[in-house]
This record gives sequence, C-alpha cells and structure tokens, in this order.
Amino acid sequence: MKGVNFLWPQLLWLLLLVPVVAGVYLMMRRQRRRVTGRFSGLSLMAQAMGAGASRWRRWLPLSLFLVALILMVASIARPSAVITLPSQHQTIILAIDVSGSMRAADVKPNRLEAAQAAARSFVERQPAITRLGIVSFAATASVVQPPTHNRQNIMEAIDRFQVQRGTAIGSAIVVSLATLFPSEGIDLRMLESRREARKAEGKRQEDSRKEAAREARKPEEPGSYTSAAIILVTDGQTTAGPDPIEAARMAAERGVRIYTVGIGTLKGEVLGGEGWSMRVRLDEDTLKAGAGMTHGEYFHAGNTPDLMKVYDSLNARFTLETRETEITAMVSAVAALFALVAAMLSLYWFNRIL
Repeated sequence: MKGVNFLWPQLLWLLLLVPVVAGVYLMMRRQRRRVTGRFSGLSLMAQAMGAGASRWRRWLPLSLFLVALILMVASIARPSAVITLPSQHQTIILAIDVSGSMRAADVKPNRLEAAQAAARSFVERQPAITRLGIVSFAATASVVQPPTHNRQNIMEAIDRFQVQRGTAIGSAIVVSLATLFPSEGIDLRMLESRREARKAEGKRQEDSRKEAAREARKPEEPGSYTSAAIILVTDGQTTAGPDPIEAARMAAERGVRIYTVGIGTLKGEVLGGEGWSMRVRLDEDTLKAGAGMTHGEYFHAGNTPDLMKVYDSLNARFTLETRETEITAMVSAVAALFALVAAMLSLYWFNRIL
C-alpha cells in the first residue's frame, strides 16, 4: 500500500474534535477525583500506593479510543490508496501477427512459433474467470476464437495460425474492439468515416444508426475500462488497413488499454523466396505511441527468452493489478476494533467505559 489520498479532504477538519474529546475526558476525570476525595481518604491512599503500577492502565483505554476516533474521522473523508488486488480483467484479446515476416528465425525456432508457444503459456496461467479471445492479422484481421472460458478451444485456435501476406495493425485493433463491444457496431468503415469527418472539418457523415450512436457516445478516460484489455503482438510495420494510431485512439476513447509486444531484432531481417527479397523491420515508434495513448505499455522481445519474460510480466499484470482503491470500509473496521478493545479493557479494569 502506497500513500493515502482522501476523496473528501475538506472533512479532515473534524480531527480538531480529537483534542477536544481528550480535554473533556480529562476535565471529567479531575472532577470525579475531587468528588471521590471528599468522601473517601482511604480511596486516595490506595490510588497513591498503586499509582505506578496502574498508570498505564488508566491511559491505555483512552489512547485506544482516541486512535479509533482519528480513524473514524479519516474514514468519513473517504481515504484511498494504491494497493495490489486481484485483477478485474474479465476479457483479454490476444491479437497476433501472422504475416510472412513472422517466419524469420531471429527468434527461435521462428517468430510465429515462439509467439504461439508464449501465448499458450500465457493462456494456461490466466485465472479461470478470465475469458480469452484470439484475433489473427496479416493484410486483414479476423477473430479466430471469440472470447471464451474454454482453454482447449483457445489452444486450438492458436495452433491453427497460417502465415499470410501484409501487416494491418490498425485492423487488428479495430477487430479486437469490435469483439469487446459487439453492440456498438464497430468496423473498419467506422474508422474511415472518422477520417473523412476530420478532413471535412468536423462535418459528420451519418452512415447508419449505430454510427450515430457511437458519435454521441461520451469518451471514457484512457485506461479506465478495467474489464478488458488487448495484447497485440507484431514484428513489422503497417502495410495495409487503417492507421494504427487512429485505431488506438478508438481504444483510448473506450478506456481500453493496449499492451503492444514487438518481436524480432531492431535492425530487421531480410526475407526472400522465388526471386524476391525484402527487409522487415519492427516499427517501435508506432507500437509505443499506440500503447501510450491507451495507458498501456510497450514491450520488446528480441529473442525467445525475452518473449517469455514479456508474457510473464503481462501475466503478473493481469493476475494482480496495482490501482488506487477506496479503503473506507477497511479504515472503518480498524476504527471499530480499536474502540471495542478500549471499551472492553475499561470495563475489565474499572467496571465502566472510560
């Protein structure tokens, strides 16, 4: 648990009541001693003889009660703290590049097989309550496994990957969002409509009822949607489909975080066959920008061990999540405990509550 903040800090002025309560108690105690002293000299003698032994007993219940009072006031101000709790992610979309460049062997045995092995390990370690969906993308993107709890179906979908031409990172993001929000009618035409609207200086073209509903939708705070996330794995640059940054902006507007994983060496790899050759290079800038825009994170995996470490890190993030959480109930419970102990000790030692 890190530093504590308060949602209603203006109520902390009520802490001024603590010294007031302590002062009132001391005044009442002195008054009680004066009354006792008038009628019983023997009582005062007994108190004097046992003063050293019982001094801490007299003050411990009061101290505990004052601590309880401080905690009660703190709970009224609605405290919050950054703590680590089980993740609330209910759905995770794995969007994996299956373009021809994934045949490169700089990540052993090749990029695609290494990505499949790491994805299978990630799936096995997810909580049973988490649904996982699989999107594969090359020149286009498609859902090869809708979100499900069935781990066997997910593994089979990962095993069915087939290498194709082209890389459409933007399409992968859009299709992943459409899978997470099926009722919104998200598709590639929507992204094109957004681009045209910007070119027309804000003049919207209403293609359909769903498009109109989407335009009226209030954007969420980036990273605020904690029920789902997208993990995008690729090794190259966009050669087809919509702009990845524009697609990432759509995710940010819905509060969905995108965690991007770049596979392969930064200098790239030369691939060829049947009289052609080309250098495929990792576009780190786009992947970093897309992840940052959605409050996600970018990871680079230049070899197989690095890729496994990336998935280990992602697994830890989606199993346990660090976030700011209101802890009013926790503070109130501790306050009640202190007050109860103070009352019990006072009754046991003095046959009264304080």
